Amino acid sequence: LKMSGFWFRLPLQLFMATCFCHPMKVSTTSSQQSFKTNLFNFYHSLILADGKETTIHLLKDIPKRYYFVLEEGRALAPFTVTVTPCDVPIEWSILVHKASASYLGKATRGDHDTQETAKSQKAASMVSTIFNYKGNSIETYMGLSSHSSLYMLEFLSTERDTHITVYLTTDTTSENLYPELPMDPRIDVIGIGHTTVTLTWKHSPSVSQHRENIQYCLLVNEKHNYKSLCAAETAIRSSGMKLPPALALSLSPYLLEPQQVMILSKSELSIINKVSSGEVRQICMGTKNTYTVPSLSPNTQYYFDVFVVNLLTNASAAYTGTFARTLEEPEPKVTELKDGKVIQVVLDGKKNKYYNLQYQSRYKKIQFIFQLCHGQVRVHITKNGKTVASENISGLRYFSLKGKLLDTYLVQLRSTEESNSSVKVQVSPHFHKPLFPLLPESLKIKSFSKLRSCNSVTIAWLGTQEESKYCVYKKRIEEDQVWMDLQNLDRCSGPETRHKSEKVLCKYFYDINLQRAVTTETINGLDAGTLYLFDVYLFGPSGIPVRYHSKVVKTRKKC
Repeated sequence: LKMSGFWFRLPLQLFMATCFCHPMKVSTTSSQQSFKTNLFNFYHSLILADGKETTIHLLKDIPKRYYFVLEEGRALAPFTVTVTPCDVPIEWSILVHKASASYLGKATRGDHDTQETAKSQKAASMVSTIFNYKGNSIETYMGLSSHSSLYMLEFLSTERDTHITVYLTTDTTSENLYPELPMDPRIDVIGIGHTTVTLTWKHSPSVSQHRENIQYCLLVNEKHNYKSLCAAETAIRSSGMKLPPALALSLSPYLLEPQQVMILSKSELSIINKVSSGEVRQICMGTKNTYTVPSLSPNTQYYFDVFVVNLLTNASAAYTGTFARTLEEPEPKVTELKDGKVIQVVLDGKKNKYYNLQYQSRYKKIQFIFQLCHGQVRVHITKNGKTVASENISGLRYFSLKGKLLDTYLVQLRSTEESNSSVKVQVSPHFHKPLFPLLPESLKIKSFSKLRSCNSVTIAWLGTQEESKYCVYKKRIEEDQVWMDLQNLDRCSGPETRHKSEKVLCKYFYDINLQRAVTTETINGLDAGTLYLFDVYLFGPSGIPVRYHSKVVKTRKKC
């Protein structure tokens, strides 16, 4: 850092004379006084505020200077200067200008002998650099100042336009604006999973002193570590996102942008910023110093930064960032499907993982058949890597697909409930003999209230144009068991799982006219005021049954 000696020294002497001398004692002309007044106003606009964080905008390759002095009478007072780069590395320096009391006295008396003044200036004025730094880390300088010294801070960005924050304080007895970091400010990775990383860090001393005003906030991204919260905000803004003046880490309420998602749960605030380079997550967890980051992608490197934040001032201090790569997800187990073979799959709802079935076609037309046995199931089918079907299934579902010989199909099944689900799956050529019988438009069983009596009920169900066998079963149940019995029902199970005493009858029927393909049956020998569960099973040519939706009917109590 270099300064023009004449340019810096002459205005500085005038500034010192103007600042430290009583204006009534300075003998000058009107024009000289006006010049000094304008000069004082110029420097006054660049004086750094004491005890306040100042945001400074820097233009590329253009240095910016700020000044500060102590109040008169405060000799050898300590002071600190903290500079936080908010983007690219910067250069900054602290220079001190010292003027002797004899020169200040001459300036005060208004002695203007040219040669004597020049000698006095050279002897009494000394400009020296006491500190300089280049980088993008937060840096603090601590020193001693006196009322006869003027300090200049010069800042320079050589990469691009940027901004920084500067905090000057001469009151070292009061609380610091920034929270304290522990002696060891590192973040430790204590656990790594496929989709989680567990972190821990040592407590900030500020937490024990001001727990209600301090909290930890974690920043997670896939790009790099950030050395300050200010740098993180700048990076998110530069990606095209608008952020509020204070990042959400302060928990201040504001309207989120469309690219932001806020999640509040268990006293934790999570904000996900969708940026071009991936996600940037901000998670505030109070004063907990151990945290497991959830919902990460397998085999992905993430960068983690922890900031201790003062909620009253929104000032923060950064721990030393770390990084970790999540574990690679193991290759999913794949079960081969064979033509015409039926398999039943049980899906674990708690793990929420896909069960994979693979089939290589030997025909151009094929048909997948799914029979939901229990719970709720999501089916996703791809052909040579491209999705051809994806939906939640209920009851019996057919997918007829066209392709080429040796096309590879991948069927993925997942339970959409927390409890277990199960489903039967079959794949066969399109012309293959169907596994399941021809189904009616509806598998509902209807009961007739007017035909109910104390010991009988009448039910009806739809048939088809194909002659088929239908078997009716009944089961006596208690009122508090209705919901449980219906929930635990296995819709794939056949009459072989029923007790012989539950069988009512079996019959064959069909009708060419679908409008008349309806049959009724009156079940006698029932107890008054009693709940019964009725089931109808439809058998096709293959002998595999399809169960109609169970119907609960209560007989009349009095007749």
